[in-house]
Amino acid sequence: MSRLLLLDGHSVAYRAFYALPVENFSTTTGQSTNAVYGFTSMLINVLRDEAPTHIAVAFDKSRQTFRTQEYSEYKAGRASTPEEFRGQVDLIKEVLDALRIQHLEVEGYEADDIIATLTGQAREEGMEVVILSGDRDALQLVDERTLLLYPVRGVSETWRLTPEAVKEKYLVPPHLYSDLAAMVGESSDNLPGVPGVGPKTAAKWLTQHGDLPGIVAAADQLTGKAGQALRDHLDQVLRNRRLNQLVGDVPLEVTVPDLAARGWDREEVHRVFDGLEFRVLRERLFTTLDSAETEAEEGIDLEGSLLRAGELAAWLAEHAQAGERVAVVVHAAPRTAAGPGEATGVALAGDSHAAYLDLADADPSDEQALAVWLADPEHPKVLHDAKGQIASLEVIGMPMEGVVSDTGLAAYLIRPDQRSYDLTDLSLRHLRRELRLEDDAEEAQGQLDLSFGDEQDGAQERAAARSGMVHARAVHDLSVKLDQELADEQEQRLLREVELPLVGVLRRMEQAGIAVDLDALHALEGEFAGGMAQAQQDAWDAIGDDTVNLGSPKQLQVVLFETLGLPKTRRTKTGYTTDADALAGLFAQTEHPFLEALLRHRDVSRLRVTAEGLIKSVADDGRIHTTYQQTIAATGRLSSTDPNLQNIPIRTEEGRRLREVFVVGRDPRANVDYAALLSADYSQIEMRIMAHLSGDEGLIEAFRTGEDLHRFVGSRVFGVEPQEVTPEMRAKVKAMSYGLAYGLSAFGLSKQLGISTGEAKGLMEEYFERFGGVRDYLRDIVAEARRSGFTETLLGRRRHLPDLLSDNRQRREMAERMALNAPIQGSAADLIKIAMLRTEQALRDQGLASRLLLQVHDELVLEVAPGEQEQVEALVREQMGGAANLSVPLDVSVGVGRTWHQAAH
Repeated sequence: MSRLLLLDGHSVAYRAFYALPVENFSTTTGQSTNAVYGFTSMLINVLRDEAPTHIAVAFDKSRQTFRTQEYSEYKAGRASTPEEFRGQVDLIKEVLDALRIQHLEVEGYEADDIIATLTGQAREEGMEVVILSGDRDALQLVDERTLLLYPVRGVSETWRLTPEAVKEKYLVPPHLYSDLAAMVGESSDNLPGVPGVGPKTAAKWLTQHGDLPGIVAAADQLTGKAGQALRDHLDQVLRNRRLNQLVGDVPLEVTVPDLAARGWDREEVHRVFDGLEFRVLRERLFTTLDSAETEAEEGIDLEGSLLRAGELAAWLAEHAQAGERVAVVVHAAPRTAAGPGEATGVALAGDSHAAYLDLADADPSDEQALAVWLADPEHPKVLHDAKGQIASLEVIGMPMEGVVSDTGLAAYLIRPDQRSYDLTDLSLRHLRRELRLEDDAEEAQGQLDLSFGDEQDGAQERAAARSGMVHARAVHDLSVKLDQELADEQEQRLLREVELPLVGVLRRMEQAGIAVDLDALHALEGEFAGGMAQAQQDAWDAIGDDTVNLGSPKQLQVVLFETLGLPKTRRTKTGYTTDADALAGLFAQTEHPFLEALLRHRDVSRLRVTAEGLIKSVADDGRIHTTYQQTIAATGRLSSTDPNLQNIPIRTEEGRRLREVFVVGRDPRANVDYAALLSADYSQIEMRIMAHLSGDEGLIEAFRTGEDLHRFVGSRVFGVEPQEVTPEMRAKVKAMSYGLAYGLSAFGLSKQLGISTGEAKGLMEEYFERFGGVRDYLRDIVAEARRSGFTETLLGRRRHLPDLLSDNRQRREMAERMALNAPIQGSAADLIKIAMLRTEQALRDQGLASRLLLQVHDELVLEVAPGEQEQVEALVREQMGGAANLSVPLDVSVGVGRTWHQAAH
């Protein structure tokens, strides 16, 4: 049977907004997304559970309806829309557009009137109806074929209200609910009830007299105070009934058949979810639901063979001539803490033919032919996510040269705002092909030669061969397509000279890892555990109660705002917030010892979790081997995962102690006992890039003279001599200087510095008056990006920002902040990558045993071999300092020590 799903957009959005902490859901540019996330999550759940054939979402057009015309106090008294909620409804509509779900709104009516109208039409069509709404007015629509899903907990649990459930909960059948609500009142709509008349009394009268008109007709017969109260408020009750009765004939431009579920716009889903940074939610969408239409009309055309022992050399001679591009897909054993597993099979795809070699079945001639071909730079190779596959080949002693493209990196350069570069998605997006054989009968027709081994025993091998060759053919064809797109974007050089060479550098850094003093790490984790216990005891002592769970927001709300009577924080649906920012602000106000201990407990708890994660990550060789990702950050920054070594805290003494456990080690393969760790980082790299890009003479002068930048800027802004700039002045200018590069508003600056918005605005005006070049640059970069549609870094890394022309103010302002930020952060990312490439090449050219270990933001960490410290320090300064020719010098700070902390500077 056909089933129509109807959602009350504003109702569900508000439920989601108050169910999810706003502080946990925002984009890197500051756009709150908790309502969008919660709404989309609920939508995915209900699409999965109800499997509708038709769907629509109804929204309120405005608060002005025929109801407010009759009763001006209708819905009056509702809290003003939270600032963080503004704009999120428009973002929800963008999600719906991407999913090709129609959303409707009609001037003068509410969303539930639209739902009532469509429900009536669906009944006439003989359809089932499912309504998702947190508005109790929708109860009147429930019948044997109309179900109401009413959210009750977060964004994951709903009541399924059937006619029986409605009567059990509200004492009357659904069609009488509006009669009952007219007498009892509805606080959310600001409709007052009859004094002394509750649900039980109203339900009793309805049972006795049939409906509200029956009660009105028998009003004189109603006894007691309740009966008199009804008679006294009869006009009010009848008005309530007129207002809460849903309208079933709203003029709509669509009918129910127009609401048939349609296939998603996959491109638009990627674009919208990328902008909202909903990576996990997108994966859930794709794995939970099937699109209503085929996402690609075709699979992968393939001719290929499962090679027998001794056949590889002949295949390479025929299908992989020098200069001909061949795609490589490596199958490997699972990754371990020490690094990638060894290669177990290799799929190859040339211009016309593919092949798969199971390395367990290879003979020495195959191994020799494969090793020679892989190592020959004259044979161009393309891979997807090359780093891990090349590492798996190196485990079995087969290094690879001649890699001319990585389809993951190429797609990233073309669209850096995506959150996934999975080969399946890229094949659909760029080739319009699914990763499957175009024709399941191809094998039988002889296009695939997989007849090898016993039919039963070889099934797994044939499946691996089929999968490998399909993927290899997709990588080959995708690389050709992406080459053209890179050319259109003028980013071939960035791939060829930066991102691809960096694959090898990162692979060797991951292989090297960094040594850890495991005993010291265990001891430190124990200290953090003790610090947590002490902080917990101090918190309990401060309130005289040792039963409070410091991790429970509800219990903390009772302690803070009832027991201690402290000033209230921002209100949420579950009470007053106890998030980190709110508690820090509360402590600054009150300096209460309970808050001090609570904040300390949270800090130490985070450190303990970090320490525990590091302990689990130490491999058998006593080193931690992180994995570097090149395609995570849209700005071009590298990311570190499993574990994230870029997240080791350095601002607190306890955090810095974590760096003490990272120590100089040895390389058993090279038989080198290293002498020290060397840390080198750029000083104020983003401000130096700002000075170069803006051409502001004031900033350039500050850097060229070698003066303290923030003291120099502070003297100009505040009109005092440099030596008269106070620490407070310097802190204000520093916050503003960096904030301007991220699109910081006067409001944001005021919040960051704890000053009034007016003072922050005045500070910014003073800054721009003294540094007009910065003002002009920031204005011009947004204008140019709006004209061209993208920003560029010093090396030409582009970031497309179509939302600069959006009619949605929130999305437009978000894009403007990105336009300000991307060239500076992206150029900083480019420079550290160039520095890494130059540094490793110089180490090789000079025949040094020292090696790169880590890259953390603007810092490089090296392990220095005995007798090489002076040479390595000079080399690093030269290579990092020469990474770009800017109008200001690139200042490099260097430190050396036995531990990472000692090497810090």
